[in-house]
Amino acid sequence: MKLYQSSGSPNSRRVKIYLAEKGITMPFVPVDLGAREQFSDAYAAINPRRVVPALVLDDGTAIAEVPAIIRYLEETHPNPPLLGSSPKEKAIVAMWERRMELEGFAAVMETVRNGAAGLKGRAIAGPHGYNQIPELIVRGRSRIADFYGDLEARLSDMPFVAGDEFSIADITAIVAIDFASKALELSMPGENGASRRWYSSVATRPSMTA
Repeated sequence: MKLYQSSGSPNSRRVKIYLAEKGITMPFVPVDLGAREQFSDAYAAINPRRVVPALVLDDGTAIAEVPAIIRYLEETHPNPPLLGSSPKEKAIVAMWERRMELEGFAAVMETVRNGAAGLKGRAIAGPHGYNQIPELIVRGRSRIADFYGDLEARLSDMPFVAGDEFSIADITAIVAIDFASKALELSMPGENGASRRWYSSVATRPSMTA
C-alpha cells in the first residue's frame, strides 16, 4: 500500500495520525498542491476528484475520502480499535466523528477556502471551479465559535470526544482545531477548561507529530 498525500493537507494529516496510532507503515507519495499536481493527468487517474489523500492498495485499487480510507484500514488492522469495538461503540464513534467533521472541520475548511487569495475560483475542493463567497467567511467564523462551545460542553462530561476511549473523533477534532488556529488564528477560548485539558492530553500523543 501507499498513501498519496500532502504535508499541507489537513485531511492527509487525519490519515497520517490514524496510521501512527495503529502502527501501520507504508510509503507516502507527496502531491504538491501548490504546484497543482493534484490536477495532473497522472493523479486524476488515481483520484478523479483530484483531492488528497488517496490510498492505493497492492492490487492497484485506489480508495479516496478520509472516512473510506480509515474504514478499510480499520477492517484490515482492527487493533487497537479507533472506530469502536461493539456495535454500539461503533455507532457512537461514527456519530461523534461525523459531528466533528461537519461542525468543526468543514466549518474551518469553508472559512479558509472562501477567504484565501490563492484559492480564488477554487472555493470548494475538487475538479470543478467555484467562486468564493465572502459572506461565508463571516458565517464560518460563527460556526467555529459554536463548534468550540459545543465541544466544551461535550468534554465537560467525557474524557474524549466519543466517550471513555481515544478514537477517530478525537483525531478529526484536533486537526480541525489546529487548522483553525494556524490558518485563521482562531484558537479555542482560554476559558474552555475541559477542552484545553483534552487538547493537552491528545496533543502530546506520539502520533500527533505524524
